[in-house]
Amino acid sequence: MNVFRLAGDMTHLLSIILLLLKIRTMKSCAGISLKTQELYVIVFATRYLDLFTNYVSFYNTVMKLVFLGTSVSIVWYMRYHKVVRQTYNRDEDAFRHFFLVLPCALLALMINHAFTVTEVLWTFSLYLEAVSILPQLVLLQKSRNIDNLTGNYVFLLGSYRALYLLNWIYRFFIEKRQILWITWVSGLIQTALYVDFFYYYIKSWKNHQKLKLPA
Repeated sequence: MNVFRLAGDMTHLLSIILLLLKIRTMKSCAGISLKTQELYVIVFATRYLDLFTNYVSFYNTVMKLVFLGTSVSIVWYMRYHKVVRQTYNRDEDAFRHFFLVLPCALLALMINHAFTVTEVLWTFSLYLEAVSILPQLVLLQKSRNIDNLTGNYVFLLGSYRALYLLNWIYRFFIEKRQILWITWVSGLIQTALYVDFFYYYIKSWKNHQKLKLPA
């Protein structure tokens, strides 16, 4: 494992810790898109089907369990916790997220590395993850004023994808691994979706102002 892969995993983990910290300590999920969190549950559930059949390493198994377990926990808090669910921005989180699922499923059936159940589902998870952040970004544009924890969560989530791109570049040039085009293209699309948010996040940080996105 290279430093970019490790940094990407730790950044992803830190983003989830920040989100759970907001939910557990503040008893609030204001500014967080339930639609995005539900999409992440689908992403991890379809990607980690090999959890108990294909052992890679202790680290790999633990991280899979953590990402799957925390994503389910976040959705549970937002849907069923008697206090947290009352802070959910239901009216602003109106993105029809399940309209993203069908196109990604059809694309996975048509473009994949091998036409097997596990491979198609793994490919589907890559396509879906690439666009899962859209409901969250739309929600932030509607609410405009973003608290620090939510802003940092989204920034770390985007940073994790950028670090994974560096990981793939490192593996290609240093480890001489072949290019997996489906992984690379979906990762590039996902990172590109964060560019606008990154711009305003860094701008607000430099100016010591509260993060605000344009309508």
